[in-house]
Amino acid sequence: MKALRTFLSGFRAVRLSLSMKFVIGVAVVLVVTMAGSLFFIDAYHKKLVLEQIDQQARALFRQIVLTRKWIADHGGIFVEMTAEGEPNPYLPDPEIMDMSGRKYVRQSPAMVTKELSRYAKEKGLYWFNITSLRLINPANAPDAFERTALTAFESGSVQELARVEQIESGHFYRYIAPLYLEKPCLPCHSHQGYKIGDVRGAISVTIPMDRAREMIGAGRKGLVLLSAATIGMLMLVLYIMMKELVLRPVHRLKSSIDEFSRGRQSSTAIIRTGDELEVLGDSFVEMSRTLTAYHAELETRVKEATASLERANRRLTELNEKKSDFIAKISHELRTPMTSIRGAMDYLSAKVPAITGDSMDRGDIMEFLEVIRKNADRLIRMVNDCLDLERIESGMFDLHCTNVDLLSLIKEVAVSFHSLTDQRNIIFKIKASPRVLVHADPDRIGQVLINLISNSINFSPDNAEIDITVTEGADHVSVVLRDEGPGIPGDVREKVFDKFYTMGRRPGTGLGLAISKGIIEAHGGTIEVMDGVSRGGAICFTLTKKGCLTGQETCPG
Repeated sequence: MKALRTFLSGFRAVRLSLSMKFVIGVAVVLVVTMAGSLFFIDAYHKKLVLEQIDQQARALFRQIVLTRKWIADHGGIFVEMTAEGEPNPYLPDPEIMDMSGRKYVRQSPAMVTKELSRYAKEKGLYWFNITSLRLINPANAPDAFERTALTAFESGSVQELARVEQIESGHFYRYIAPLYLEKPCLPCHSHQGYKIGDVRGAISVTIPMDRAREMIGAGRKGLVLLSAATIGMLMLVLYIMMKELVLRPVHRLKSSIDEFSRGRQSSTAIIRTGDELEVLGDSFVEMSRTLTAYHAELETRVKEATASLERANRRLTELNEKKSDFIAKISHELRTPMTSIRGAMDYLSAKVPAITGDSMDRGDIMEFLEVIRKNADRLIRMVNDCLDLERIESGMFDLHCTNVDLLSLIKEVAVSFHSLTDQRNIIFKIKASPRVLVHADPDRIGQVLINLISNSINFSPDNAEIDITVTEGADHVSVVLRDEGPGIPGDVREKVFDKFYTMGRRPGTGLGLAISKGIIEAHGGTIEVMDGVSRGGAICFTLTKKGCLTGQETCPG
């Protein structure tokens, strides 16, 4: 069954018409079945022919034995003496003469058997031979087959033997059975020491099989021709039935399906066969009606949903414009007083020491003024971040690109953090070749470096190192920042670039990395958290050398 399924699976993939597949498949099955049947019929036919020849050989053997017995019971028979004839010295009255002077000799059963065999062989019918292991006449010496049979007969292991032999250019069926000594045989064989019941010898019957083999071959050829004609007729009938009863209705059904696919619906039954194909056609008609109704209803719903989506989209556009306008206005309104507050704080910080005489009061005032100044700076940064993020999301983020020396820019940004790094004993290690140039907006790339270095400082412990490595490629430059902080877990590496996402309770708005990502992508580069970092965290960004938005490169592994 597995082999059949494999054959059908492979045959199904062959690009042929259904009728050809069906005819070829049935033909293969019929040929295999017919070949098996012919094999068994041929074997049975040969068995029947051999059984008939075997029965003929047995009948001949029994006839010969019966003839010999009749001759032995009558003391032999007299035949006219020929020139080659000799009287048998072991028979009484071996020779007589009639009144006309013709001589007759008495012949024993063995002699008669030999004469009959010679006569039958001359006629081309069959021949037989009487033989023994203890010969009186050397002409009766056994051949290999007869000697094997005589030995088996005397041992009592078998009672008869038969087989097909090829002699010269012909095939012959040979049968041999033993001859037992009886009382009439004693006059001729008592001097050899035989007793009644002993195996005196055997008679082998040889029947030509060429005619039988010709009949078997003719029968086999007839069966093959008849089978081929039967298979051909069945194939023709099956093809016609397949075409008229299956393929023609299927073609009509296919035409209806094609018409339905082009928007033409059939409202009446397309197949009138009175069988399963008609049921299939009726089901298709009903399905087409249902699909048409459903399609019309779906079109109506789609139109309604489209209109609703258009209204919602217009509403969202209006809300988004209002939101952007609100953020721009509120950011502008917040930045103006915050700038004024910061300016006033700077002025007061400069004037208060000269105005206030009491050093204790002056110190307290300066401390509060410093708190106010820091919070004002934080508000200004928040407003600026909101404005930058809004410009990035709205696609109104302008870049002023020029050739930038990355090493100089990184050193400049790192120096701006010297007061904070000196307090915590944090060291920068910068690895870069001199004059690594990229075409970028220096202010915006500086903003990215400030955000990334600020995060590294915030998450690094005291007495730590921050490594900044610049790698120059053929048409791009990669910058990698590594710190000794707790690192960034794998499940949040994509989230760190989301708006307002923060890790732990560190200060910040959660906009720095989102703005940095927008700036880098606006330059046509990429920014990502690096994998495979054994200690701390690492962020890499790439910039192209040729100019902004010229293509993207990934960070080195």
